[in-house]
Amino acid sequence: MAYKKLTLKALLVNSANDRHGELENETAAIAWLFTHHESAMRKLAKDLAETGEIYEPPLVWPDGVNYVVFDGNRRVTCLKLISQPKRAPSLELQAFFKGLKASWKGVFPDRLDCQIETDRERIDEILLRRHTGTRGGVGRNPWTDRMTATFVERTGKGSGVNIADEIEKRLEAASMLPGKKIPWSTANRLLSSEGLRNRVGISVSRSKFQLTHPEPLVLPIFRRISEDLANRNVVLGDLWDNEGKVAYLDRLEIEGVLPLPPLPSPSAPRGPRPGPGTGPGPGASPSPPLPPPAKPIKRTTLVPQVSHAVVWQAHVQRQRQIWDELQFKLKLDDHPNAISVLFRVLFELSVDNYIARTSLPSVYPNDSLKNKVKKVGADLEAKRRIDGKYAGIIRKLESADGIFSIDTMNRYVHSPDFAPSPSHLTALWDQVSQLVVICLNA
Repeated sequence: MAYKKLTLKALLVNSANDRHGELENETAAIAWLFTHHESAMRKLAKDLAETGEIYEPPLVWPDGVNYVVFDGNRRVTCLKLISQPKRAPSLELQAFFKGLKASWKGVFPDRLDCQIETDRERIDEILLRRHTGTRGGVGRNPWTDRMTATFVERTGKGSGVNIADEIEKRLEAASMLPGKKIPWSTANRLLSSEGLRNRVGISVSRSKFQLTHPEPLVLPIFRRISEDLANRNVVLGDLWDNEGKVAYLDRLEIEGVLPLPPLPSPSAPRGPRPGPGTGPGPGASPSPPLPPPAKPIKRTTLVPQVSHAVVWQAHVQRQRQIWDELQFKLKLDDHPNAISVLFRVLFELSVDNYIARTSLPSVYPNDSLKNKVKKVGADLEAKRRIDGKYAGIIRKLESADGIFSIDTMNRYVHSPDFAPSPSHLTALWDQVSQLVVICLNA
C-alpha cells in the first residue's frame, strides 16, 4: 500500500466499475452515473465544493501513465466535472458544474492523495470488504444486490463455490494436474459467470458445481486452462474484464480446444422415457408414490428471475439495459405493449451483435430480420453451437403463418390491432431466449 499525490488528469473513471459493468470508456461511465444517480451526484458535488474536502483517498491502480479508479469513482467524477464543466453529459449539468467551479473557495485541487495498489487481487479484497456487506461507513453509496452480483460475476469472489478447487480435484483424480500450482484466484476470475463456465463444460446452480458434459470431454479443457494459468501464459491482467475472458476462450475455440458439443435444447427431454412393458416385473416392490407437483409460480416478467448465462461485455450495454428492464422493471400484467416492443428491439440487436462480432459473410446490409435469423441459425448449426432440434425451432420463426414467428414480433411494433398477451409473450421468449443469449455472447 502506498499513498501519493496524483494529478486529477491522470485519474481515469473506471469504465468497468461494478456499479454498472463494462462500458465503452470513461465518458460512458460518467454518463451512467448521472443517468442513474443524478440527484446523489449533484449532492456529492455540492458537498465537495462547499467543504473543499475529499475525506477519503481514491483507491487506484496504475495503468501506464494513468491510474484507474477502483473506489472513489463518484468523487473523482465530480471533481473532474467541476474542473471541466463541459465534460458533463447535459447542458443543464454543465451549467451546474460551472456554478460550482465559480463558487469553489480557495485553490481548486489539481492533485489528490490516492491509495495506490499494484496488486489487483488485493484491490478486489478491499472492495469485497467495503461494498458487499454492511461494512460501508457514513457517506458511502452502498452497492445494491445487483451491483454486488456484478462484482461476484467479475471476480468469482463470494459465489459460494470454489471453481478452481473443484477443477483441481477432478484433474488430480485423473492424474492430469499440471506441474506447477494452479493460481486459484485467476482461475476463479476466468470462470466467474455462468456463460463463461458453460463454454468449458461446467455449471454452478444453487451453490453446486456440476459438469454439463461427460468428464472425458471436459478434462482436457480443464488441463489446458490449468497449464496456461500455472505457466503464466495467461495472467490475472489478461482476464481482468469480460472482454479479456471471452478473448482467451475464443482463442481456445480457434485452436480446437473448444467448443463442446451443444447442450440439448431447453425443450428436449432430460432422460429416456420408459416404453411399454418397462414397469416393475412380477414380485417387484411397487414404486413409492410420486410427490405432488409443486404449485407453479406465476411469471411476472418476460425474462424469468433466474440466473442466465450472458457474459455482459462493454459492446452490448444497450442490450443489457433492455434486458434489465425486461427482467426487473416491466411487469407482464401492467406493461405488455412496452414489453413486446422492447422484446423485438432486444431480439434484433442481439442478432445484429452476432453478425457484427463474427463478420458473418452471408448477411447483406439490406437483409430483413427474417433473413438475418435464418443465416445466423444456419451458421450456429454448422459450428455445432446449437443442435438440430433447436435449429429447427429457429427455422420455424421464418413462417408467416406460425403463431410464434418474426412476423409476430413485427406486429408487436407496427400493427394497431395486435394485442400481445402475457402468455404469448412468455411462450415466444422461451423459444428464442437460447438464441438471444448465444448472440449476446458472441
